[in-house]
Amino acid sequence: MAINEFCHRNVVCATRDTTVTEAANLMRQHHIGDVIIVETRGGKQIPIGIVTDRDIVVEVIAAGIDPRLLKLGDLRLAPLVTVDEGTSYAETVSRMSAEGVRRMPVVDELAAPLAALAGLSGRGRELETLTRKPQTRRGIA
Repeated sequence: MAINEFCHRNVVCATRDTTVTEAANLMRQHHIGDVIIVETRGGKQIPIGIVTDRDIVVEVIAAGIDPRLLKLGDLRLAPLVTVDEGTSYAETVSRMSAEGVRRMPVVDELAAPLAALAGLSGRGRELETLTRKPQTRRGIA
């Protein structure tokens, strides 16, 4: 059986500009434990990340960060792992186990490659920041 027979279709989404407090309120309002972070491309929402109630508690509250000031786009989230809607239930569970995730968005065939591309720019900036040293040129830092 394909995973699309088991997944929840009415997911709650937010953008990078949503504050952590707003995301927590969405979770409370909808009685859920995660919010999918999306970008709109070509008129379609593409999942680029996921924030969970545990992420908020461990990474924000426990760290003493004000959740009203922090946006979802500011969180250092692991690359989003998705599965295509035609993937079997068994393969999905196996992949979740291998990736070490408890939640995995189910996407259509077009959304999966676009979600992977969305993550490239963020990972590219992160790698560049880690590998490049600041260059100075005559008064310019």
